[in-house]
Order: sequence, then C-alpha cells, then structure tokens
Amino acid sequence: MAKEPLIEIRNACKSFGRKIVLDRVDLTIYRGEALVIIGPSGTGKSTILRVIAGLLPLDKGEIYIKGQRMRGSIEDGANPLGVGMVFQQSALFDSLTVEENVGFILFQHSRLPRSKIRKIVNEKLAMVGLGDIADRYPAQLSGGMRKRVSFARAIVNNPENPQDDPDIILYDEPTAGLDPIASTVIEDLVRSLHSSDRGCNTYVMVSHQNSTIRRTGDRIVFLYGGKIQWQGKTQEIDKTDNPLMRQFFSGSVEGPIKTS
Repeated sequence: MAKEPLIEIRNACKSFGRKIVLDRVDLTIYRGEALVIIGPSGTGKSTILRVIAGLLPLDKGEIYIKGQRMRGSIEDGANPLGVGMVFQQSALFDSLTVEENVGFILFQHSRLPRSKIRKIVNEKLAMVGLGDIADRYPAQLSGGMRKRVSFARAIVNNPENPQDDPDIILYDEPTAGLDPIASTVIEDLVRSLHSSDRGCNTYVMVSHQNSTIRRTGDRIVFLYGGKIQWQGKTQEIDKTDNPLMRQFFSGSVEGPIKTS
C-alpha cells in the first residue's frame, strides 16, 4: 500500500540577505512517518520547520498540504495543516502556570469551561509522564520537565474543533541542552507519542545529537549547502559512502563540510 503524502515541498528557495538557505529543495513528508532532518548548524533545517508551520514564507517554490497548495501564512488562517511545534528552548510563558501554558490555545480559542480544559491538560501531562504539576510555574521545573510540558502543549486537542487537532508535530532540537539520561527520556517520549492513538503519528525533527537521530528517526534527510545531499533509512547511516554523512557522524574536521 502506497504511503500517503501529507506535505510536499517543491522547488523551495529561501535566502536571508546574501545567504542562500534553501536552494530548490524538494521534500515529501508522508503521513505516519518519523523524519529527522540533520546537517551542520546554519544550513536551513529549522527554516524548513518554520516554512511547514506557516511561520515563514518561501521566496520561491510551492508547498502542498494533503494535495492542496498552501497559500499565505498561519496568520491568514489559510494553513490547512494542524501543527504542534516543540521549540528548542521549550518556549513556555514564565508568568503562566503549567496548566495555562499547556491549555493556552484552549483558553484563547475555545469556549470550554476551565474544568474541562484542566481535565484535557492533566490527560496530556499524564501522557508525557508528569503528575500533579498543573499549578506550578516553569521556573519551578527542571529543564527536562519544561521540555515535556512543551510536548504536552503540542498535542493538546480541541474537542470543539477536531479539525484543528495536530496532523504533525515539529520538533526543533528537542534534546538540546539535556544530559544523556534526560535525552533518553525525551527520545522515548517522542516515540511513544508517535505510536499512541492519542498523540500524533507524524513528526519531523531537527537534531544534531547522534543518539536522538538514531533512536527517533525512521528516515533521515541530510541538508547542506541549501540542498538535500543524502536521504535514507536510519539503518543505512553507517553503510553510506557519502563523504558529508561520514564526516558529520565521525565529527572529523577533515572533509567536505566547511568548519569555518
């Protein structure tokens, strides 16, 4: 059975000043897949996430969502894709409680009573392995806990508008700054949400961390010089002769990837 394309990026071009970040990139993301985009810093990986989310327009190129061309930005209300996004620094509101952070979209865009929102929030917190912390503030949480709160926020659903439920989760360096044990917890969580019928079964992740790439990705895309230089299954990483991939995973300063 053929996989269903959820997102198709065609001939995508994006520059910031004189720096070309995306140079005629073609990428298809299939429903149900776990895709990890890798490559050196500053090569456009996070740019792709923001383009998908409707936060950043392309200079040239087209994006198709479920077969329909995406027009405008998220502010236009024209993006037909439900997106949950986990930012590198969690991006929680310091002045809001965990409950208010996780349920933010429901407090802002639904008529649900607070008791119903709290029930939904507690369900999502339980899914990410957090107990009775709804009344705490981000400053009272560890880095790993804040990250998990941001996961809970990304998978919140609105029972009043099921069409707004996330079709895809975008993870921008979800294990950055975490110790190896906390990283393993997050990697396991990403996988569990992917397989849960109450989570979201499609995600795209940007990561530099070897363990995260190998443990969370089914398909890997390597981006460098504005172009996709390699893509394949995770188990093919150690078999490829691609010099960019070999240098990236060996951490060598010698090779085609420029270090300055």
